[in-house]
Amino acid sequence: MILFVTRSNRNLSPPAGSSGPRPARPPPGAGARRKPAYDGPVTNPLSLLAARWHPTPQHVRRAALAALVMSVVIVVTGGAVRLTASGLGCTTWPRCTADSLTPTPAMGVNGVIEFANRMLTYVLCAAVGWFILAARSAKPWRRPLTRLGWAQFWMVMSNSVLGGITVLTGLNPYIVAAHMVAAMGLLWIAVVSWERAAEGDGEPRALVAEPIRRLAQVLVGVIGLLVLAGTLVTGAGHHPGASSKDGKPVYRIPVDYDRLVQAHADLVFLSVGLTLAALLVFAAVKAPPAARARVRELFVLLLLQGVLGFVQYFTDAPELMVGLHMLGAALIWGAALRVPLALRTRAGVPARSAAPAAELVA
Repeated sequence: MILFVTRSNRNLSPPAGSSGPRPARPPPGAGARRKPAYDGPVTNPLSLLAARWHPTPQHVRRAALAALVMSVVIVVTGGAVRLTASGLGCTTWPRCTADSLTPTPAMGVNGVIEFANRMLTYVLCAAVGWFILAARSAKPWRRPLTRLGWAQFWMVMSNSVLGGITVLTGLNPYIVAAHMVAAMGLLWIAVVSWERAAEGDGEPRALVAEPIRRLAQVLVGVIGLLVLAGTLVTGAGHHPGASSKDGKPVYRIPVDYDRLVQAHADLVFLSVGLTLAALLVFAAVKAPPAARARVRELFVLLLLQGVLGFVQYFTDAPELMVGLHMLGAALIWGAALRVPLALRTRAGVPARSAAPAAELVA
């Protein structure tokens, strides 16, 4: 007799007394229909924009310049807040008061000035965002520029928090100095972004000997110390940023003001001397014309800043002079950063290629 075994027989239990193994039950959902894995590109708003908009290299450089200009503007307006005694115009952060996001009429012009400086942060973010989008959407996609744009964005965000801590601590001079240093850090990244937007993405190639490049780096380091000393002079000087905090004078750095000013002046003399030495050395070794031009610009700015500083000191630091001095500090820092960048070159922009469709941060 022929025994026909159907599919349903396979799942039947063996007869009693049978020593055969019990068939294993199929896993849950084994018969269910599974959705096939998706192997296509992962997209996000940035990659979708990059697929439809392809700005020119000139557009990317203009966006980088806008971010750079706003980095200087935010330094100057931050100085205006301090010099008009509006540092506590908004009494808290991130709101202007405990009950209002914007300044109230009772806060007067100081509240308006402080709040306007906060609003300019959004303009700065818009400029940085423009640069990020342009760098991401350019063909070919230049990843280093995109990363520099995101570095600017996170620097703005961190400095905004630091500015809020400045208000919450009643304009502590050390926090205020850190706030200024962070603004100069943002300016550093913005300068590098602007310069890199005009270059290629190849490996940097030196145009002068190593000692010449070391001289330029030392010059940048000394200028950085000069700017840092300037923040300490401000922290011990005549403009605390507000008349009082809860009826008490705003805390100042407990260091002799005249000694700080003398140390700052010594760094000015050192910076001028190094810049003059760089002028002579660059001419002697026939450094690239761009490098020589940038050193000349730096030398002129330092001389003007030095004259301005002496007038400021002997006229008891009037507000307008201090504001111009802060603008000069930003310009000098940016000019110094550009000197080493002119001593090397990079290969041209790589040939057009398809950019990856996915990007999360850079």
